[in-house]
Amino acid sequence: MSEADLTGGPTVRRFVVGSQLRRLREAREISRDTAGYAIRASASKISRMELGRVSFKLRDITDLLTLYGVTDAAQRDAVVRIAEQANDPAWWQTYEDVLPGWFHTYVGLEEAASLIRTYEVQFLPGLLQTEGYTRAVIAAGAPELSGDEVDKRADVRMRRQRILSGAQPTRLWAVLDESALRRLTGGRPVVQAQIRHLLAVSDRPNITIQMMPLRPGAFTVDGGGFSVMRFAEDDMPDVVYIEQLTGAQYLDKPEHVDRYLQVMNRLTVEALTPEATADALAKLLVQL
Repeated sequence: MSEADLTGGPTVRRFVVGSQLRRLREAREISRDTAGYAIRASASKISRMELGRVSFKLRDITDLLTLYGVTDAAQRDAVVRIAEQANDPAWWQTYEDVLPGWFHTYVGLEEAASLIRTYEVQFLPGLLQTEGYTRAVIAAGAPELSGDEVDKRADVRMRRQRILSGAQPTRLWAVLDESALRRLTGGRPVVQAQIRHLLAVSDRPNITIQMMPLRPGAFTVDGGGFSVMRFAEDDMPDVVYIEQLTGAQYLDKPEHVDRYLQVMNRLTVEALTPEATADALAKLLVQL
């Protein structure tokens, strides 16, 4: 993978470098303990590096490349340059005071994804929220926040939505539980404006919205909402994101991703079609 092939920001570059380091280590049948010893670190640090969870020290990169037998100058330089770029600050780092550290990884992956498939139960996906709905969700979930902190968190969510527009917008396929649409988050006017927004954006060619209706025997998902992100880069595996109260899970093992893809495929079959969803949203808007 060359620099020119990469379309994402620092997060994707960390994942790509980590993936390359893992393949090189495994090809030489070198353990994480041995690799960690070579850079005066632990096996757990090697694991975090290979998962793209930490920034890189260039000395560690060059020492590992030497350990793994990479002597070609061009190959070494390519990895080092991408690792340097992976350490560049991202736009969302200016919001560190209001964003948990574990969420930074998600924003970076979201920005780099070519396709995001998401299922939500309690609230609507952040990428589809209006500003009024966003503020209501943030304030309800964290009433201790100051007005300035709510403003900053809302700013981040609105800025994240830029990936859905532009010359090469991200493809978003969202399955929304009807209960989330009927929950009067922020009050009736806020939800009405939110539904009108969903109807408007559903006309975009890169956005597909389906509603999972409240009906007897409807398909349910153990564990709640999740997202599956796909990337244009060959070195990037699909990643499943599961948000929790105090952290998040990022799953990229094929057997885990495949299971979530099966569930997502089932959801899209069981949910209303995009056309039927638009009709249901229009009826719900009248009922509110």
